[in-house]
Amino acid sequence: MELLSPNSRRSLCEWKGQARYWDVAIADDVVRAVGWSYPDPTPTFAGIAGHIAFYPEPFDTVLVDGEKVIPQPGGFYGGWITSREAGPFKGVPGSRFW
Repeated sequence: MELLSPNSRRSLCEWKGQARYWDVAIADDVVRAVGWSYPDPTPTFAGIAGHIAFYPEPFDTVLVDGEKVIPQPGGFYGGWITSREAGPFKGVPGSRFW
């Protein structure tokens, strides 16, 4: 948490509510709005309150159990793809209206 600072960016999910974003500072590098959280999610998503998700793409390497993560395509979704997930994945060309 000492590497994180709040970012002024906000967005709204019709299911989860308002998201706030977080910057990550590592040494002299600051990656802006790379994390997001829902501090007061809708009741259905109450379990995600207090958690922060991160886009993997801006980082040099992101690992899950030693396996390098592939960022979900398209830049909008923050999915982390490993060999444990099966596609197709939203964000690839032609998936806009899935």
